[in-house]
Amino acid sequence: MDRTALVVGVTGIAGYNIAQALLADGWRVVGLSRSARYTIPGVEHVYADVMDTDSVAAAVTGKGVTHLFFATWSRQETEAENCAVNGAMLSNTLTAVGDTSTLQHAVLVTGLKHYLGPFESYGKAPADTPFRESQDRLRFQNFYYEQEDILFAAAEKGGYTWSVHRPHTMIGFALGNVMNMGVTLAVYGAICRATDEPFVFPGSTEQYNGITDLTDARLLGRHAVWSATEPSARNQAFNTTNGDVFRWRQLWQRVAAGLGVQVGEYPGHPTPLEQRLAHADEVWARLVEQYDLQPYRASDLASWWHTDADLGREMETFADMSKSRSMGFLDYQDSEHSFLDLFATLREHRIIPPLD
Repeated sequence: MDRTALVVGVTGIAGYNIAQALLADGWRVVGLSRSARYTIPGVEHVYADVMDTDSVAAAVTGKGVTHLFFATWSRQETEAENCAVNGAMLSNTLTAVGDTSTLQHAVLVTGLKHYLGPFESYGKAPADTPFRESQDRLRFQNFYYEQEDILFAAAEKGGYTWSVHRPHTMIGFALGNVMNMGVTLAVYGAICRATDEPFVFPGSTEQYNGITDLTDARLLGRHAVWSATEPSARNQAFNTTNGDVFRWRQLWQRVAAGLGVQVGEYPGHPTPLEQRLAHADEVWARLVEQYDLQPYRASDLASWWHTDADLGREMETFADMSKSRSMGFLDYQDSEHSFLDLFATLREHRIIPPLD
């Protein structure tokens, strides 16, 4: 198989799992990140600043990249800044790879804020559920739209194909990621267990009682590899979710059981984690010493703000996967086991305490 993938953001939750899926499928994988946070066996690591076209070009020249998987972003203060910075990051990468390789296909990972709006306009005019790829863009400025337009224009000019993936909240193994609910809840549960505090659902009544879904990062990886190689998937956007739906009032009990912690009564209103866990680093330092865990701070592992934003939504949020199914992607992931498998992996790597 003469295919070389460049995974931009390879140490993030999406990039790491895309790399794993590519390796399992026999690809040569080049992983690009800004710094050497950790290495992934089987991945050829290169380092560059995607805000600098020359930096990316120097890193990928001679690598023979045939497929690009772009799975990184940079959070800014306003959506206008998000558009400028994240648009430039993608544009610079496409320019550098296009100039130094014979690119065949580019995959862009965005998310369901395509339908919900950016953080500063969140939920002001959400599309109807289930979200479908055919729905019109919202009227708000959105860096996902900016990136799509950049990708479409670059692909047409460069003569390669593209695909876009819109995952929901991702659950999977990645450390220090700013959008990682699974690790955040694992840290929250371990702190509750250590301090005898109840494990209380922190979000809105709409999320607690409504229907929702999520995305296992392993499934995203397999879906991205599929869209990069399936002829019918060329030049298409896809929702990427596990394929089941649930209510948090049900799943919360199972997440708690997987963490060995007692569920607290839901108070009927949000109780944000960012406010409640100001003591997290202090408690976590004791757990690191007690259980010989990897020397991370709780704030290195958990993204309280992002989990609060996800679980605090005041609207129903789930996506339709019919488009992918009709094209032959029939993969599925049980959402409860997305969490349970992650918790087991975190214990194996001594990131969270054991249950015994």
